[in-house]
Amino acid sequence: MNLATLLEDHPGDRTAIVAAGDRIGYGRLRDEIDATRGVLSGLGLEPGDRIAILCGTNPRFVRAWFAIIGAGFVAVPLNPQAPGPEIERELAAVNARAVIVGPAGIAPLRDLDRSAVPDLQHVLVPTGAELEGSVDLDEAMELDSGSPIVERSEYDLCALLFTSGTAGSPKAAMLSHGNFASNIRQMLSRPDQVTRPDDVSICVVPMFHVLGLNSILNLSMWVGGTLVLVERFDPASMVDLIEHEKVTVLAGPPTMWSALTLVDGIGPESFASLRLAVSGAAAIPDRVVRDAEERLGFRIYEGYGLTEASPSVTIASGTDAPVGSIGRPIPGVEVRLVDTDGDDVYVSDAGELLVRGPNVFQGYLNDPDTTARVIDADGWLHTGDMAVVDDDGFLFLVDRAKDLIIVSGFNVYPAEVERILVTHPSVEEAGVVGVPHPHSGEAVKAFVVAAEDRTVEEDELIEWCATELARYKCPTKVDVVDEIPRGLGGKVLRRELR
Repeated sequence: MNLATLLEDHPGDRTAIVAAGDRIGYGRLRDEIDATRGVLSGLGLEPGDRIAILCGTNPRFVRAWFAIIGAGFVAVPLNPQAPGPEIERELAAVNARAVIVGPAGIAPLRDLDRSAVPDLQHVLVPTGAELEGSVDLDEAMELDSGSPIVERSEYDLCALLFTSGTAGSPKAAMLSHGNFASNIRQMLSRPDQVTRPDDVSICVVPMFHVLGLNSILNLSMWVGGTLVLVERFDPASMVDLIEHEKVTVLAGPPTMWSALTLVDGIGPESFASLRLAVSGAAAIPDRVVRDAEERLGFRIYEGYGLTEASPSVTIASGTDAPVGSIGRPIPGVEVRLVDTDGDDVYVSDAGELLVRGPNVFQGYLNDPDTTARVIDADGWLHTGDMAVVDDDGFLFLVDRAKDLIIVSGFNVYPAEVERILVTHPSVEEAGVVGVPHPHSGEAVKAFVVAAEDRTVEEDELIEWCATELARYKCPTKVDVVDEIPRGLGGKVLRRELR
């Protein structure tokens, strides 16, 4: 098998990619991937060598991704907006032999210390890019006749994806061809048809993030759908694009949905073509879901996943899951909720969410100790996320175990407090952390972004929380800030708040 074969059988004249006014059919896309694969195969690299991708959400990334894995190499998608020193560290960590660079990725490579990445032999850039020691990939593609897809095992490494680092420093997660393919099959085995050949989807999520890479790009290409690529998100422009392209499936983080619901002068007619709306990567505020349903005429369904699970674990679509639920596990994925002793918790009690299935990753690169801590002897992935299950089997994400605040022996989950804070009309966003306290061990501290033209009163906000939460869960201090730091997937970066 090889994951790159997933788009081989679709009709050549069917539109695969729409980007910046260009419409690329599956036939043309395969030809461009084939030419790119031929260039890579001629570099003298060996199957299993690591090739990084520094491209935005555009056709260059798509060609690079499928060419790299199709040639039997291991793809390492990186953030083209990251600073040079971060790119340098990540290239060195994976022993990258080559890197494919788009216009967005040129800047961080200009000051690259090549002695810090001794394995890096080839830098392939677009025509016109001025980067010393690089090769013009566009020109090389025109001269190449292509090469066949290389057979791989389902256990062979397909990609190294750096995790968001919300629980510590980023680590390179090892994902196989089988991991990615299994998760796509699991999603497609759902009765509600999350993606169909006649669907038009939008990808505004960075494709170096697993949500954009497997849950949107690979999934759409697998079924033969049409994918609209958006490199820079603008809420009003996105609404226009949804109307113009008659988009049927839209998935993205809560920040995207929140911005779309705040666009002025729109209504249900702007989203008439939309049949499925999914939020992932972080918890979405209930009010955003209700705003979309009441004002714009569609329901946003929440899902849950993580890089280490390729990524999808649960989704609420196709069910009568209440607002706030992440739904039920997708077919082929096992889930447990356990206490600190590893025993299953009772219904409505919080427990750490464990995941098992063929979509679970192989571990962290060159880090067997951390791998052993997150994947136990029975194959359960310990996510570090806390959840509860109700009598109907619907799961509700509570918070990350590592972010737990303990006040006088009582557990406080920051996400629970944040959900209440953002219901206040003066609060746009909120982040909560634990801070040392001489009497209770820890206390709850909140950081909030004020809503436009509103003033936040600290005492009023604390009392607001007290109407919904036990007093020990309420903030004892509230700081007003310009923004809440978030990772690429939209999760609150609590370590920065601390």
